[in-house]
Amino acid sequence: MKKTILVLAGAITMLSACNKKGTTAETSGNGYKITGKFKNAAEGSKVYLDELGEQQFVARDTAEIGKDGSFEMTGTVPETGIYKLALDPQNAILFVLENKAIEFEADAKNVSETYTVKGSKDSELLKELNGLMVAPQKQMEGLKARYIAATNAGQQDSVKAIEATANNIQRASENNFKNFIRRNPNSIMSVYSTLTLINPEEQYAFADSMLAVYKKTQPESKYTKALNERLSKLGNVTVGSMAPDITLPTPDGGTQSLSSLKGKYVLIDFWASWCGPCRRENPNVVKMYNKYKDKGFEIFGVSFDQSKEKWVEAIAKDKLTWPHVSDLKGWESAAGKLYNITAIPHTVLIDKEGKIIAKNLRGAALEAKLAEVLK
Repeated sequence: MKKTILVLAGAITMLSACNKKGTTAETSGNGYKITGKFKNAAEGSKVYLDELGEQQFVARDTAEIGKDGSFEMTGTVPETGIYKLALDPQNAILFVLENKAIEFEADAKNVSETYTVKGSKDSELLKELNGLMVAPQKQMEGLKARYIAATNAGQQDSVKAIEATANNIQRASENNFKNFIRRNPNSIMSVYSTLTLINPEEQYAFADSMLAVYKKTQPESKYTKALNERLSKLGNVTVGSMAPDITLPTPDGGTQSLSSLKGKYVLIDFWASWCGPCRRENPNVVKMYNKYKDKGFEIFGVSFDQSKEKWVEAIAKDKLTWPHVSDLKGWESAAGKLYNITAIPHTVLIDKEGKIIAKNLRGAALEAKLAEVLK
């Protein structure tokens, strides 16, 4: 499955945030007070409060729902964060909890789509952000089914058209997210949205400009710190910067450098023989290479393999006739660390002078970019 089909759908599940520590409480006793009323809830049923941690939700509290559907929870939180009120795992509200009063109303039959919230501007913004995601999520889900069907049927023209549509949806969604972020620079939802919904490799300048704002408005936020750490790692491999040189062993026992290909447009292709998505993408890469190799285009394959035998076998089987290098260290690859690669397949396109002009282009997007620069 093309990355563009999956990127937005994956982002939908990333809904966590925090703000400055030490928020002034607005309830008596320096804590929070959650009150609510669930219409159509069974008397004596439970409502659960869970905190979103780094990887999963963590149970924090439970309350019993009264005869009139009401409930109440009180406590304190060390810092503002994303929490979930749930009747069951599929019937829940995501909201921002801090040490103040917050009130909910919803229909217990479908709380996520019927709830209202009072007392938390950040929770209102989280609900707005969810709204920005719903339409593109549904569009992506529809495209995914069409993409699989077209791929299985070998309908390459349809596959390219679907990929182009997915790219357009993704770009429109990114613009919506950026507008949301710009409008709410003081909100924890802004910093977390920048961290999770904006691709820093493709939108480095935007993310860096927002980081400068967050360092003033939310300097103690763990997400400001996380964004700062992420961008600092990308600083020398962003679009517009000169590509760091790579010199690694070749399959025949020699060595080759990326800089030896200067004067051509070069696609640095990070892959591995054991990577299923990489291998499935290889026929498209071969097709692109054959089309443009005589027009000043080259590919520089950098493998994350550990077995030389499997690496060389995959090169031959997939008919990858461009230069290849690898230090056979897997994820400890020196080139992978240099370019901050955390997932493959991953591509970096550089121009004749060695400047990075695009990242993670594949399929229709790569073909369009090559057609543009190799006129």
